[in-house]
Amino acid sequence: MQEFSVALLGWYHKNKRDLPWRKTKNPYKIWLSEIILQQTRVDQGLKYYLSFLEHFPTLFDLAKASEQEVLKLWQGLGYYSRARNLHFTAKFIVNELDGKFPDNYNELLQLKGVGKYTAAAIASFAYDEAVPAIDGNVYRLFSRLFGIYTPIHTTKAQKEFFKIVSELIHEKEAGYLNQATMELGAIVCRPRNPDCEDCPLAFKCWAFEKNKQHELPVKKAKIQIKHRYFNYFIIEQEEGKILHLREQKDIWRHLYQFPLLERKNPLLEEIENFIVERFGTSHLTLSKINETPIIHKLSHQHLHLTFWKVTTDKIQELPKWHCFVNEDNVSKLPVPKSIESYI
Repeated sequence: MQEFSVALLGWYHKNKRDLPWRKTKNPYKIWLSEIILQQTRVDQGLKYYLSFLEHFPTLFDLAKASEQEVLKLWQGLGYYSRARNLHFTAKFIVNELDGKFPDNYNELLQLKGVGKYTAAAIASFAYDEAVPAIDGNVYRLFSRLFGIYTPIHTTKAQKEFFKIVSELIHEKEAGYLNQATMELGAIVCRPRNPDCEDCPLAFKCWAFEKNKQHELPVKKAKIQIKHRYFNYFIIEQEEGKILHLREQKDIWRHLYQFPLLERKNPLLEEIENFIVERFGTSHLTLSKINETPIIHKLSHQHLHLTFWKVTTDKIQELPKWHCFVNEDNVSKLPVPKSIESYI
């Protein structure tokens, strides 16, 4: 492990990418970057990170913001529960912890939206605590280095990898060593076509010696993709188009969308009854805006979107969670990417 440490750090300091969150020990900025980069590529997450710091330069600024402001800035990044947890945690630290960011792994783990990897990343990057930060890049790197065929994301693998990586991480340079293992996995020990010839650890790599890189890491079987069918209704009146706030515990919670009927190939009578019951209107005409559904792909769901134009008589009163929007105020509301694209 000492050989690994020396080789890793030498490579890292020469080859690391120039990223803003690597130039700070501020736990707020490190936490923000880690939450944004969950399930997100660095090139995509960077602009969101800079935008968040521009709007909320401190933890206190984020805590004072409305959830709608936070979700609007997050728009297009996906996995919106991350943004809601981010906002909740900022308020919790300010209101319950007197604005003092937790300074160790165990206390960081108590924060909403902070798991073992994120807690370890903040603890080691900000405070040099010797705890391994194991993300997908590190699982891939160490499974190949030591020929580990235990399926990752299992409890057994978590314990096994934690023990091995812990032997590498020491307090003197814990932050650098964690970042080095992640960086090596990201830009050299890639999922496909790893650059083994330029890897500083190839001299001790089991997979490289056996030519087994393509077999590792071992993952669980792919999750079954769920197909859902969304029928969105564009209803425009003098006050503007009608939008509806998603309140249920589902994708896009607390984002705005057009009135929705989730149904595959609904009958016209079904749609008419839905609109009449919801808006108390009686005279309406329907026409499809897109004959072929637009497919919006999420990680475990494929959404088939059909937009309908609805012409109806005057709607006297909107139901709860509905509002009119026009060109002036629609840009202020957080909406799913698919709705933003349509607008």
